[in-house]
Amino acid sequence: MSLVAVTRKEYLDSIRSYTLIGLIILFVVFTTFLAGIQWIPDLSGTSPSGDVNTLALLNSMRQPALYLVPLVGIMVGYKAIAGERSSGSIRLILGLPNTRREVFFGKLLGQTAVVSTAILAGYGAAALVALVSYDSFALVEFGLYTLLTLLYALACVSIAIGFSASMRSRTRALAGAVTMYSVILLFWDGITALLQTAIIGYEVPVGEQPAWLAIFSSLNPSTAFAHAARAILPAYREITLFPYLETNIWVDWYGFVVLALWIVIPGAIGYLCFSRADID
Repeated sequence: MSLVAVTRKEYLDSIRSYTLIGLIILFVVFTTFLAGIQWIPDLSGTSPSGDVNTLALLNSMRQPALYLVPLVGIMVGYKAIAGERSSGSIRLILGLPNTRREVFFGKLLGQTAVVSTAILAGYGAAALVALVSYDSFALVEFGLYTLLTLLYALACVSIAIGFSASMRSRTRALAGAVTMYSVILLFWDGITALLQTAIIGYEVPVGEQPAWLAIFSSLNPSTAFAHAARAILPAYREITLFPYLETNIWVDWYGFVVLALWIVIPGAIGYLCFSRADID
């Protein structure tokens, strides 16, 4: 086997277990519903620079996608390696002409492909609904947003695979991944608010947040995703504002750097732990 073979096996296993089919159904139902309701955000007092219908769809998809994509990434990725170690099948995989590097990155690419296929199916269905029923639709901008969502999914799967490769059991890998999910999506803003209150005070005038605190808040991958979306889609700024986080040393393009770090660092730690682990 090789990297391609491990990746292919992961993808085919998801089809055999109906995981991929289930995810596709989930994303298609989810995104077509959001596309169908055509909820227009309140843009009073502003002159939208982009297509209002497309902004409405992106606005509807924004928050749910920020939570759903990481949840799916964790659920498909946490057992990729830890599950093999718990069952003992990892010895069989490594007994074939595979290196640990090929196994690790094959798992990462395979699970990312599974999540990406579901996202593409769902977002493609939403685009089809929009093209058929909307008065106008910015397909190119929506396509860029879809590609950015795939990058966000890769970061989430990398976190899950990193935990999976670092733990001996699926239970510990799941606990670690769920903890990270909770910190990123449920507690990060709370931690930021506590730091602000303890160091600065409860109220901070708009635009006067200290640079270090604004940067800390922006290190959250979900916030980085929003910054990256603002960078490639200027009109997205109209529905994603950070009035308290404006600082001269942070620009939206740095969101891509943060996402890259969330891809590389968990993956590197996970691979290092897996490469040194005793497989018993």
